[in-house]
Amino acid sequence: YAMLLSLIFLIVLVAAVVGFVFRHEIKTNFESNLNLALRDYNVTADRHSEAVDTIQRTLHCCGVQNYSDWERTEYFTQKGIPQSCCKSQDDCSEEDLKDPSKAKLKVFVDGCFFLVTSTMESKMSVVAGISFGIACFQV
Repeated sequence: YAMLLSLIFLIVLVAAVVGFVFRHEIKTNFESNLNLALRDYNVTADRHSEAVDTIQRTLHCCGVQNYSDWERTEYFTQKGIPQSCCKSQDDCSEEDLKDPSKAKLKVFVDGCFFLVTSTMESKMSVVAGISFGIACFQV
């Protein structure tokens, strides 16, 4: 029983330290993966495209840095900015989404990278506190 508790203690402690130490690498990897997901975004609803749509709908954001990131994708040349960026699904036509000047008024203009990383950082202290609390309780 003591060995099992020691193992769990070490896992929690290592996870907390690794998460804290490598947070910059996590941000960099997330940004590059989000850029790749935008570049490879398609309407066939693969899991990467679904993840991008979910992030954009949930956090009310569009693109990596801002909505204009979509203009550099192949998807934009075909369909414009995705529907998941729209502020209101009823007031977002495909013609509006193909024109960046019209789209600016209809879509979320803020990028998702900053919103996701700021959300992660705000929750990181809670996760670290719980991890250290569990570790102290085990000791």
